[in-house]
Amino acid sequence: MALLDELEALRTSALQEIAAAETADAVEAFRVRVLGRSGLLKDLMARIKEVPPADKKAVGQRLNAVKTEIETAWQERKDAAGRAAPESGPRPDPTLPGQTQPLGTIHPVTQAMENFAGIFEKLGFTVRHGPEIEDIFHNFDALNMPDDHPVRDQADTFVLEDNAILRSQTSTVQARVMEEHVKRFGGGADMPPIRIVSPGRVYRPDSVDATHHYGFSQIEGLAVDRDITMADLKEFLALFARETFGAETVTRFRPSFFPFTEPSAELDISCVFCRGKGCRVCKQSGWVELGGCGMVHPNVFDALGIDSELFTGFAFGFGIERVAMFMLGIDDIRRFTENDVRFLGQF
Repeated sequence: MALLDELEALRTSALQEIAAAETADAVEAFRVRVLGRSGLLKDLMARIKEVPPADKKAVGQRLNAVKTEIETAWQERKDAAGRAAPESGPRPDPTLPGQTQPLGTIHPVTQAMENFAGIFEKLGFTVRHGPEIEDIFHNFDALNMPDDHPVRDQADTFVLEDNAILRSQTSTVQARVMEEHVKRFGGGADMPPIRIVSPGRVYRPDSVDATHHYGFSQIEGLAVDRDITMADLKEFLALFARETFGAETVTRFRPSFFPFTEPSAELDISCVFCRGKGCRVCKQSGWVELGGCGMVHPNVFDALGIDSELFTGFAFGFGIERVAMFMLGIDDIRRFTENDVRFLGQF
């Protein structure tokens, strides 16, 4: 039969051709010519309609067997040619030094936050965190800022929905910790002391410039016990300043006002750039402001269920970016949020 004779002839020549193909290009050319949609094998299979009905089954089986045999030989040769193919492009030089990917660094604000928290932990404080989305009570009312207080107008800005705002200070964590402490131990004579610091992001409607931003990081501290005085606060902050900025750092208090402390003070430190001699940063005064502090207002204790006749406490708060700027010699707070790796990579 002419069709079977042509099929056997194609099988013999195809197997010989694919066995002699040495390159991937030759193997691909064989596939197109023999096995492709318009290839020789496809043409033979299309001619099965010429075969008498009685012989079609036997011829069809042989066609499929030859097709499988040729395809198997082609696949094996294709795999072998792929393994033997030379690498494209220049060969690597094993004598050259390796190329390493640069490692990321911890953000300078995070570095400063971890450093401050570590100092406070050495002084017996526990680090506590709280939600950035707060309710009105913990952000204002519990901190002696009732609805008609002027401070509410300055901070009650980033409102998400009823009774949900972005917190304006991490003092909210202090309120939550005292509230939790009272629920656990009661606010009377049997209540154990509280010593916590609370780092995190806060949000205020400040105009963005070299020293202000609407979103920044803050760390606040709280100590509650019997017979805590302003002298304890002053000595504690002096220890913190010397540990952070150097043993020669001097501190001073200036009278101030905060709703949740009474008396209140601003903490200044001797300028870290000129060491108190006077420079552009400290405006020739020799001092730079670090943050606010004071004795916890009795109204705060009363709002949270702590007996203000038995307990006293101090609180303080610093802007982390501000302190980091002092420590690292950075002149613009916006650099912390520009995500410029040239700047961040220095730290």
